[in-house]
Amino acid sequence: MTENKNHKPFVSGKTDMKEFTVRALIIGLILAVVLGAANAYLGLKAGMTIAATYPAAVIGMAVLRFFRGSLLEENFTRTVGSIGESVAAGAIFTLPAFYIAGVWGGEEFGSLSSYITASLILITGGALGVLFVALLRRVMVEDKELPFPESVAAAEIHKSGQSGSGGSKYLFLAMLAGAIIKVGGSLKLFATEWTYFVKGGITATASKIKLAGGFNLSGFEISPAYLGVGYIIGPRLASLNFSGSLMAWGLMVPILLMLLGEEFVGSIALSSGLAPDSPEAWSAAATTVWKEIVRIIAIGGMLVAACFTLYRMRTSLITGLKRSVKDLKRAAAKSDGDTVERTEKDLKSAWVLIGICIAAVLTFIITYFIFKTSILVALVAATILIVLAFFFSAVSGYLVGIIGSSNNPISGLTLTALVVTAILLVACGVTGGSGGIAAVLGIAAIVCVAAAVAGEMFQDLKAGHLLGGTPWKMQIGDIIGVILAGVVMFGVLILLNQGDINAGQHATPAYEGGFGSPHLPAPQAGLMAMLSKGIVGGEMTWILIIAGMLLGMAFILMSVKSPMLIFVGMYLPFGTVFAIFVGGLIKGVLDMYVKKRKSDEKSVENTGTLLASGLIAGEALMGLVIASFAVFNIFLTDIIFPANYHPNYLIGIAIVIVLAYFMIKTPLKRKNDITTL
Repeated sequence: MTENKNHKPFVSGKTDMKEFTVRALIIGLILAVVLGAANAYLGLKAGMTIAATYPAAVIGMAVLRFFRGSLLEENFTRTVGSIGESVAAGAIFTLPAFYIAGVWGGEEFGSLSSYITASLILITGGALGVLFVALLRRVMVEDKELPFPESVAAAEIHKSGQSGSGGSKYLFLAMLAGAIIKVGGSLKLFATEWTYFVKGGITATASKIKLAGGFNLSGFEISPAYLGVGYIIGPRLASLNFSGSLMAWGLMVPILLMLLGEEFVGSIALSSGLAPDSPEAWSAAATTVWKEIVRIIAIGGMLVAACFTLYRMRTSLITGLKRSVKDLKRAAAKSDGDTVERTEKDLKSAWVLIGICIAAVLTFIITYFIFKTSILVALVAATILIVLAFFFSAVSGYLVGIIGSSNNPISGLTLTALVVTAILLVACGVTGGSGGIAAVLGIAAIVCVAAAVAGEMFQDLKAGHLLGGTPWKMQIGDIIGVILAGVVMFGVLILLNQGDINAGQHATPAYEGGFGSPHLPAPQAGLMAMLSKGIVGGEMTWILIIAGMLLGMAFILMSVKSPMLIFVGMYLPFGTVFAIFVGGLIKGVLDMYVKKRKSDEKSVENTGTLLASGLIAGEALMGLVIASFAVFNIFLTDIIFPANYHPNYLIGIAIVIVLAYFMIKTPLKRKNDITTL
């Protein structure tokens, strides 16, 4: 490791400037809840989240500028505001698995006991992440070999804001547009989806066997959030994601539907109250095949893809693990009593160690008293937690230092933690009861939140290191943010789950709502639930899992760069992935114009990212409002038009075209307002 001895922060460590103020904390906490909730909504529906650092920086700057806030207040607000996204990522990757696996089934998921348990899991994991970061911060952020690309970009946003430049108006206008479009679709002013089944068949002349089947044609979902996701990940990754959906709905579903035959379709029609041999019955049968067979194959593929992702990062991971031990020794060698500048002061090591011990005790209490395991299992679980959380927090920080938090493979780290925990607990005598599965999921959830929070915290502390922020103040701010986000986030999950259940019962045709449904697929949580039940409970659908694993190996042998994206595309509904692909195409068109006109690529990229982030946040926040109405069986779709009214899908396409025009035109017109992002 090489330390930067010549580092000079933007604000000197000897400068006395407002930083940890009540207004900065309140603004940051509001952003933590809002951006965390928005990411929870997006992650459950699209299987991915967006980094909250940039929106938190821009919004925090805009609000604090009104109050004449200081640069360090802006840095503090961004730090607290962005932590909610990390807590949300840990929550959506794991907590819905309790529902999908049947541990908290039905109304139990929304019960007070489940809420308290989930909140303890989130707060424990988040606090652990911050505490481990406090031990390792000095040696990590001072390492010149770690570029921390997104931290540098965030610091430059704050620096450029001092000269009066900024893109907050673009972010807010895009948020307004995303919210309005979401409301318009909910009011049936236009159709957000379009599906039609085209029936066909073949006759095997040798045996005189007639096979019927067809294709479930579907348009892209009219969703500003999905367009924003595709815009941010770009045309190449969006295309990979879409290829998985094409493979699922254009190859696997038609073949399986043809093999299952008309008798299967008839049984689906009978159970759903649909006319036999109708397009609606065939479409429902196709959806059943996708949900019950294809998605399980996709889970097997995601398992291999996650392992492959970690394997490709093996050098960085091994280096990170080795460094984590060395860094802890180095950090312990630095006495808290040393005279250091404000910019080098962390939380005291004694308090950090006390906090880690409290986290271990909480884990024991959750595992033994709530999940009803044995004392041995609870002790092993607490020990596993501390070890895995420390190593994965360190590895997460190292990876963020290289590739940024947006590309941090948190789900892969969580998957590893889940498998290791499950195997060790089974070796300790855990059986397939709900308590054993819950213990595995609980440990994985805490480790997941710890790793996610640690990665984001390292990123924010590096930005603070460049700007001249005070580490211990940022760390305390993040602990407060973690506690608030932990208390709120499971409530957001309950809201979305119950809202989708009620919406499914109200829909025509009705569908089984809740986590795992076509409208709330929660792909990572589905994978966690499948693995925990398979390893602990022995309920793995091995034939389909193995088929997916072999398919994943085939993609790896074909040198596919991101097999995980392909399998996520198979797992998500076609309309969702199609919309993400359209967003990627819009970004591809913009890139073509940038090259043709030789525009400032950085400025165009910055403005486009703000617009896309605004669309995502706008729809996500309005989606939460609409879900809250659905919980009380109040549906906006019934307010203007009758239940049997069918809105026009072409109007939705026209809206997307107009939106695409502005997503291309606006960044091209705005050339030099934001120099860096």
